[in-house]
Amino acid sequence: MNFEFTEDQVMIQQSAREFAEAEIAPSAVERDIKAEFPYDIIKKLGEQGFLGMMVSPEYGGAGFDTISYVLAMIEISKVDASVGVILSVNNSLVCWGLEKYGSEYLKQNYLTKLASGEKLGAFALSEPEAGSDATNQHTVAEKDGDHYIINGIKNWITNGTTADYTLVMTQTDREKAHKGITCFLVERGTPGFESAKKEDKLGIRSSDTCSLTFTNCRVPKENIVWEEGKGFNFAMNTLNGGRIGIASQALGIAEASLEASKKYAKQRKAFGTEIANHQAIQFKIADMAVKLEAAKMLTFQAAALKDAGKNYTKESAMAKLYASKIAVENALEAIQVHGGYGYVREYLVERYLRDAKITEIYEGTSEIQKIVIARSLLSGN
Repeated sequence: MNFEFTEDQVMIQQSAREFAEAEIAPSAVERDIKAEFPYDIIKKLGEQGFLGMMVSPEYGGAGFDTISYVLAMIEISKVDASVGVILSVNNSLVCWGLEKYGSEYLKQNYLTKLASGEKLGAFALSEPEAGSDATNQHTVAEKDGDHYIINGIKNWITNGTTADYTLVMTQTDREKAHKGITCFLVERGTPGFESAKKEDKLGIRSSDTCSLTFTNCRVPKENIVWEEGKGFNFAMNTLNGGRIGIASQALGIAEASLEASKKYAKQRKAFGTEIANHQAIQFKIADMAVKLEAAKMLTFQAAALKDAGKNYTKESAMAKLYASKIAVENALEAIQVHGGYGYVREYLVERYLRDAKITEIYEGTSEIQKIVIARSLLSGN
């Protein structure tokens, strides 16, 4: 295994770091407090190619590999995990799925706009009764000539109030269970398609999350992604890559927690010396660093397998499971290192903890990741 990044990968990492520090960091705290969506930041990221990083230039993307995407996601999420998840959804769940499984019509008319940053995407799988049990879809799509009529509700949709295009999983044949699920691309503004108010969340508050409702929403058959009955397969295959994105987001939070702890430990004095000289603090920092590096290796392994065109289902689940775990652990330790200051907004680490927790929940809970890993191992993969 080659542990050296290419010049292009290092360049992308540096570009993302500079953008995050100059454009994202100044407003991160205020946007978190006010739960404000980073419209201008997302527009600028789109102009620089970060919204379609892995999409072929043929369809308006940057044509980068998954390793580059992981590096950029880490740097951006270190500064603001809310911006990180907006990018992750557009890149991993929307653009990748459309390029991999979409028709040429969908690619030319929708993917090109998503990859260039002109438009933003969302991915709608979860429902009030379909979270971890993704097969239990109650949103239905009934055929009506050359169109389908969609009715139902989707929950917990990232980019839900802001996305221009949403990939929606629906039940087109209930008798076929998960083999009767179909994915449609639905445009904002389509009659019968509405987004509810934003959720008031614990973390990633600058990212919008909401429910979506479909009431006799009429969508042309050309907007089917892949083909009728392939929606569940589409969602599961797409989520494999999405888990690399969320693992990368978690890595950014974990690394930010470590860096903040190192900085504070060199400044804060107790018992006549900087607390960095106390073994108790040194042990915490060492543990945080070791766990971070281990999580990075899992994530880069999954990304490398994806780039090589090999199966990466188990590896992406491992990466998300462990990276999300250490994001929470490192954020908790960062607060402990900061003591009372870690509990107030001024020192940022309290936000890292609030942002970290969701990485153990969305795009497959940690418990679901363990099921995916175990099934893969027990089947001999």
